[in-house]
Amino acid sequence: MLILGLNAYHGDSSACIVRDGVLIAAAEEERFRRVKHWAGLPTEAVKFCLAEAGVKFSDVDHVAINRQPGVNNLRRLMFLLTHRPNLGLVFNRIRNVRKAAGIEDSLREAFPGELICARVHHIEHHLAHLASAYLVSPFEEAVCVSVDGFGDFASCAWGMGRGEKIQIDGRVYFPHSLGIFYSAITQLIGFPWFGDEYKVMGLAPYGEPKYLEQMRQIVRIQSDGTFRLNLKYFRHHNENVSYTWNNCTPEVGTLYTPELEKLLCPTRKKDEPLAQLHKDLARSAQAMYEEAFFALLNVLHKKYRCDNLTLSGGCAMNSVANGKVYLQTPFKKMYLPAAAGDAGGAIGAAFVVQHGHAHGDGCGCGSAHHHHEPAPARFHMAHAYTGPQFGNDEIKALLAAKAAELKKENCTVEEITDATVLCDRTACAVAEGRVVGWFQGRMEYGPRALGNRSILGDPRRADMKEILNAKIKRRESFRPFAPSILREAVSEWFEQDDDVPFMMEVFQVRVEKRKLVPATTHADGSGRLQTVHRETNPLYHQLISTFRGLTGVPMVLNTSFNENEPVVCKPQEALDCFLRTKMDVLVLGSHYVARREQGA
Repeated sequence: MLILGLNAYHGDSSACIVRDGVLIAAAEEERFRRVKHWAGLPTEAVKFCLAEAGVKFSDVDHVAINRQPGVNNLRRLMFLLTHRPNLGLVFNRIRNVRKAAGIEDSLREAFPGELICARVHHIEHHLAHLASAYLVSPFEEAVCVSVDGFGDFASCAWGMGRGEKIQIDGRVYFPHSLGIFYSAITQLIGFPWFGDEYKVMGLAPYGEPKYLEQMRQIVRIQSDGTFRLNLKYFRHHNENVSYTWNNCTPEVGTLYTPELEKLLCPTRKKDEPLAQLHKDLARSAQAMYEEAFFALLNVLHKKYRCDNLTLSGGCAMNSVANGKVYLQTPFKKMYLPAAAGDAGGAIGAAFVVQHGHAHGDGCGCGSAHHHHEPAPARFHMAHAYTGPQFGNDEIKALLAAKAAELKKENCTVEEITDATVLCDRTACAVAEGRVVGWFQGRMEYGPRALGNRSILGDPRRADMKEILNAKIKRRESFRPFAPSILREAVSEWFEQDDDVPFMMEVFQVRVEKRKLVPATTHADGSGRLQTVHRETNPLYHQLISTFRGLTGVPMVLNTSFNENEPVVCKPQEALDCFLRTKMDVLVLGSHYVARREQGA
């Protein structure tokens, strides 16, 4: 059985393909179109997935999309009657719902000449989120929680996953949303772009939670662990806040009213410096989010008495809060997917159909493919290397074609086919303080570079952050850089121990180790770590092991291979990024490209 999963007409549009219960390929559309967070129909990602599976569209049995137009209609009607929102808001929502509902026509238009016989399944947004974590987790049972801005008229859902089933027991409905709260504060602090919330998270350690009482006026935690927004501070529920979701970078209009500015501060203007006030607001918003998040998790643990937790939805990208789950709740084990946000909805929707509960109680699709045979063992997504990969011949041809440019840039090019020698050379370069582009194997799925499309640096150098920002990143100085650490060394360097393969948790670095790795230790002594496992990325594991042999430090600084653009996908993009920045070394597959030092 072949299932194509889609996140379409939403930020981070993406596609995946599942064959007989196994994920074959998955990628975000932004990587192909080179437009950050691209929203629309992910045609390029679909083409890649079909090619990777070696199939045509006519071979696909099912298409699953993470939207279910018409769901929660009673709630919508009640909302309309009680809030009487602006008609533009209503028509905008209807237009977007129709777009998702007409997915079959859109696919036929986008793939002319292809025979599309697949049955289309619309999977409720939060069920797709919950499934994107639980149905690919290692757990036989777990408490499942999804928290985001909005999808299908809800902002939060929870329940129990058992075996191959997810039972949703509760939701928080529009207009109440922790995601909207965090986004509104993000906009107020002067970060207006879609997906800027991580900047607030990075800024928070520089402030104090001085505005927590004001935050508690905005978000009201209920006795049952849920939350409500004080709607006088928000516009999204009764005015036409503009959302653009088609064929573009997503854009979101202003979410808050002048009342929020009165309560907290005026919106920071584009060129206005970040003041201590803004840092304190960031810290206070993070503290409020954590308070609400842990209130919900603690109620759910008490209700279900299960120590396993799976988290999903855009808010599950809050790695700072995720890193405190074991400290603030009784949960003992956690699985966070590679793409907790909307991109992951493609995988979730596909696995909902795979496990035959697209309609909540059995697939009900009458397909000949659904025999009542025992299902195969559930697929566990232990790594995110599901994107395109490129052969050495392709890389060799590219480097030959660019020989003149490389010569002009004073570069040497060497092919090193022995992995040990390649890791030795690269680890030495990192240890010498060089900035290294590392391009290997299949591209990662989700927002994080995880050692296949990464820029690497020496975590021991206090000036490494400045070097990276000067040479390549040119990003805000308050934003931290992450460590990739050998899985077996985590407990020695961090105060907590867990598998964090997708860089989705922030832990405190052990006090005595902080001075050894200043480049990857944030202002509050924390690090957003990625655990590197020999089984899932042997080459990256070998590289870090070699670095440990040289320096005694079992980690490297890892940031995404890009420069104000989506993470690089193809060798050409990696080479272009290398040539237009001041990167010192580029390792493209087995090719080692180095800029000669001045005077050398």
